Amino acid sequence: MSIVTEVRTACYIGIGANLGDARDQVERAIARIGELPSSSLVAQSSLFRTAPIDAGGDDYINAVVKLETSLTASALLDHLQAIEQDFGRERPYVNAPRTMDLDLLLYGQSIMKSDKLTVPHPRMTQRAFVLIPLLQIDPFIQIPGKGAAHSFVPAVAGQAIQKI
Repeated sequence: MSIVTEVRTACYIGIGANLGDARDQVERAIARIGELPSSSLVAQSSLFRTAPIDAGGDDYINAVVKLETSLTASALLDHLQAIEQDFGRERPYVNAPRTMDLDLLLYGQSIMKSDKLTVPHPRMTQRAFVLIPLLQIDPFIQIPGKGAAHSFVPAVAGQAIQKI
């Protein structure tokens, strides 16, 4: 008798919205992520209110979730983009306000760069709305190829972020 185990990868996903009822949309997106196939939602941060960076528009509602999944990084990204589309995501220009933004921040200890996906997310160390919720879930998390996530907090100290 053999026991088959499914190898799962710990992933972190950044969530943000600033159009419509952003708080409700972020909460619904978290629920949708928890329903992804071959995946389990294992942690979620608090919700945070943040000002847009390099853009105009209303404040964002942001969160980070930890997912354990047997999906490949590419398949996970496809599912996340499908959720964005279900929420009416449009991309009229860079940093445009959005109904939903789902970013694959970390995929295990992987470092990958392609036309479709870059992991770790290339700007995650420059954004309080990513670092603070991420560190709330895992205060000692390491960013592959970059080091301890907490070491980047002083550089984002000037970015307004408020726990809801």
